[in-house]
Amino acid sequence: MSTRSRAACVFTVLVLTCALTGFPVAQGTKTYTIVFHGGTVVDGSGAVRFRADVAVQGDRIARVERAGIAQGEAVRDIDASGLIIAPGFIDSHAHVATTIHEYPLAENFLRQGITTIVASLHSLASPWPIDIYAASLKMAPNISFFVGHTWIRKEVLGLENRAPTAAELERMKSLVEAGMKLGAIGLSTGLEYVPANYADTEEIIELAKVAARYGGIYVTHLRDEGPGLVKAVEETIRIAREAKIPAQINHHKAAGAAQFGWSRRTLALIDQARASGLDITHDLYPYTAFSTTSEVLFPAWCLAGGPQDFAKRITDPASRAKIEREMLTIFPQQAGRGPASIQFRELDSSPKYNGRTLADYLRDRKQPVTVSAGVRALIELQLAGGFIAIFHSMDEADVVRILRHPWAMIETDGDLVGFGVGHPHPRSYGSFPRVLARYVREQKVLTLEDAIRKMTSLPAAQIGHSERGMVKEGKIADLVVFDFEKIQDLATYTDPHRYPAGIVHLVVNGMPVILNGALTGEKPGRVLNNTRTIKQ
Repeated sequence: MSTRSRAACVFTVLVLTCALTGFPVAQGTKTYTIVFHGGTVVDGSGAVRFRADVAVQGDRIARVERAGIAQGEAVRDIDASGLIIAPGFIDSHAHVATTIHEYPLAENFLRQGITTIVASLHSLASPWPIDIYAASLKMAPNISFFVGHTWIRKEVLGLENRAPTAAELERMKSLVEAGMKLGAIGLSTGLEYVPANYADTEEIIELAKVAARYGGIYVTHLRDEGPGLVKAVEETIRIAREAKIPAQINHHKAAGAAQFGWSRRTLALIDQARASGLDITHDLYPYTAFSTTSEVLFPAWCLAGGPQDFAKRITDPASRAKIEREMLTIFPQQAGRGPASIQFRELDSSPKYNGRTLADYLRDRKQPVTVSAGVRALIELQLAGGFIAIFHSMDEADVVRILRHPWAMIETDGDLVGFGVGHPHPRSYGSFPRVLARYVREQKVLTLEDAIRKMTSLPAAQIGHSERGMVKEGKIADLVVFDFEKIQDLATYTDPHRYPAGIVHLVVNGMPVILNGALTGEKPGRVLNNTRTIKQ
């Protein structure tokens, strides 16, 4: 073989390899890098869908052409006939900030059509400094970070149940300011959890004022999603008003049978606040069970100081009796009607129960399946290190009511997981396809156009990145192409490691990360920093 022939063969192999893997191919005289032909565009604005070809050049949408674009003008022509072309989905709240470096492909998110993840920080852990951590990341989806109040409080006060001194509050404010300067898009709180629930409203307002000066937003896991739900929403509205900051309620729900229907009251509060000029939004996942740590089953005061102090309180008969009495009240508020409503996700002290319920645990120990016996077992499990569980204690009527609200967005509240590892909530695999399958195609709770708006342009505007979230010329090319007739969540509470069906192609910043249902392995994701103007 001649030298020229060998060179031609090598070039051909390289081009084919690039085409198959998603690596960019030398463009030559081609006008576009990708053209999707013959798809139905749902552009993210809420407007009626239309038939068009969509061209990508670099990281931008170069052309949206109803009359069609000729074959051969792009490096890669893709037939999208019979498929929906929409902006890539934006997950309004997920727990990925400290794990994205471990799972940079974020497969359980990509396969839902998610191109951007908003990483609120409600836990004790936080990447810091944000800019150095962000610079180290190479990942498939985009990500945005918050400054986490829980982490800040722990840094300054540890797990103490008290208000900060003036000096300590100034230190906390300085950490918020530092985070905002490093690119955080706002302040996030997890006010149901230790030690954040030791903070009073005034503390949060002072910290939110700092975020507001940098154009940030305030997002919150409410102080109470059960009996104190209405007061917790009122607290959020007060923080927004006094700190002069947009506020977003994460995973809006009414937990506990006694609170079923309360979404009418909370949505009315949101509407009233918006009518008064406040920017209040909210998000949800489309399931009737939530997932969190075991500490929500305990009165906050008994967990102050950490595990050793908790153990000391349990050994004191009077203290233990008080804890048990209060837990008997908390249990039905958080965990539904009985032990069967608590399903273990991560029970490290007895992992064979992962995926099984507290009722199973009691039966195996020849204990009565009652709330009283459940409380005693929960105390012993907390002493052994606690757990993460799925709590089956929500009503679908509330989910639907919240979903219909015009200012509700979609989230997973999910985790990055390795396939087959652990027992995650199915929301980590199925939230966005479930909205489209169950609540758009099957139940017709939403139109497709409205659902896509809630997944795209609405959250893009909320995080200050309106260059995304629309299929429009000049916008960033984050795109999802899916089969509306086939899209379906497949993960269940008992079999959670199942990817959804129906996502065909996914593009992040102009680069394919899924082609024909297969991951390309590309990592074009970016950290989306705060872009809003600093207020003087």
